[in-house]
Amino acid sequence: MPELPDLTIYVESLRPRTVGQPITNIRFGNPFILRTVDPPLSALVGHNVLAVSRLGKRILLEVEGDMFVVVHLMIAGRFHWKTRGIKLSGKTAHAAFDFPTGTLLLTEASTKKRASIHFVSGRTSLAQFDRGGLEILGSTFKQFHAALMRENRTLKRALTDPRLFSGIGNAYSDEVFHRAHLSPLALTQRLLGAEVQRLHAATLQVMQEWIERLRAEAGNGFPEKVTAFRREMAVHGKFGEPCPVCGTLVQRIVYAENECNYCPRCQTGGKLLSDRSLARLLRDDWPTTIDELEAGGLGTSGQSRSEP
Repeated sequence: MPELPDLTIYVESLRPRTVGQPITNIRFGNPFILRTVDPPLSALVGHNVLAVSRLGKRILLEVEGDMFVVVHLMIAGRFHWKTRGIKLSGKTAHAAFDFPTGTLLLTEASTKKRASIHFVSGRTSLAQFDRGGLEILGSTFKQFHAALMRENRTLKRALTDPRLFSGIGNAYSDEVFHRAHLSPLALTQRLLGAEVQRLHAATLQVMQEWIERLRAEAGNGFPEKVTAFRREMAVHGKFGEPCPVCGTLVQRIVYAENECNYCPRCQTGGKLLSDRSLARLLRDDWPTTIDELEAGGLGTSGQSRSEP
């Protein structure tokens, strides 16, 4: 799922291409992506885009007449800037917004069709999409601490909860925890003050560094290769590969449709994070430390663990 760094670059790339330009047509390859009927499509056509912004993990296009296009890309949705009037072909092309200078195409490479578009009137109508999470960039330590301590949860669940923090998801949270040398399963209300400070600093650093990296990668072009798995990442998507800091093989926890990647030496003091179902299955045979895992030759065996 595109997260804060990716969405920031989308916004920055869309502004010069759409702001001040009229929407000349709106087309759908998959009508089910549109989740609203009021205002109708005809109300937006011919009106200029006034602004492009981000609200959590959603992209907003503000249109003349106090109207808004609200797009949630979910896991597999992506934007593309194409030649004006490009044909909506294939099963992945869901919607197209035509402008005088080009077409904003929305695709979704998934059979589950989770991406969504809402058309709404009035700025107050945006409240339904605002989950209330803290915008991390520019946040103070006091604000970060208050959000983190609101509930006693694992760090992974807390940092990716849109009610607590805005725009942070599975991929970049892995990078944050590795940078902060903290376990993703540490409980928020058990953290020491210095650990919270380290986490806040790491979150700011990772987000800003990736925004700058993706900004440089896009240049004057449009970001066409938005992905959660990047070669430069330290641990996310790097299961079985050496940690760039200590060389220990990266481990993972698999849960639902996501996975959490971590370095057991840098983040958990050498301990392997436990999985309830796997622990019940293997019992005493399951190693509890990275040393036991490596001694048994299982460092790259692909075992998975689930968050409790």
